[in-house]
Amino acid sequence: MRVRSPIPKKHARIEIIPLIDIMFFLLASFMMVSLSQTHMKGIRVNLPGPNTQPQQNPNKDYVSIRVTEGGLVYFDNAPINDDQILPRLYEMHKANPDTKVSISAEQQALHGDVIRLLDRVRSSGLTKIGYQIKTAAATGAAGTIPPP
Repeated sequence: MRVRSPIPKKHARIEIIPLIDIMFFLLASFMMVSLSQTHMKGIRVNLPGPNTQPQQNPNKDYVSIRVTEGGLVYFDNAPINDDQILPRLYEMHKANPDTKVSISAEQQALHGDVIRLLDRVRSSGLTKIGYQIKTAAATGAAGTIPPP
């Protein structure tokens, strides 16, 4: 015969509520620590005051050069003769060696004309050269081949 113990037998139980509380505490702690370790980096900007006048800079630091069909060259949408290109580039380099040059060409311009202009820009001493490129579909010109 079995005799039962007068002390009731307790079964082990895992309480979930304290476990959830601890997990939320750890999550909040890790979030606060990670946010405190983030360093905000930015660029200092000198904003103009209410009484400052805008600076007038006579030396332009950017020029756009365009080559069209037939080898015509435009400086900032103003046509220029072929023999005046190199002296004007030298003058720009003398005024500001960090002048930025943006070269673009129309779709029907010859590749050789663009390379000739690029060689002239390089020979003048200007080194900051960029190229404006558009896709054929973006130009919308007549005679473009539609994509397949």
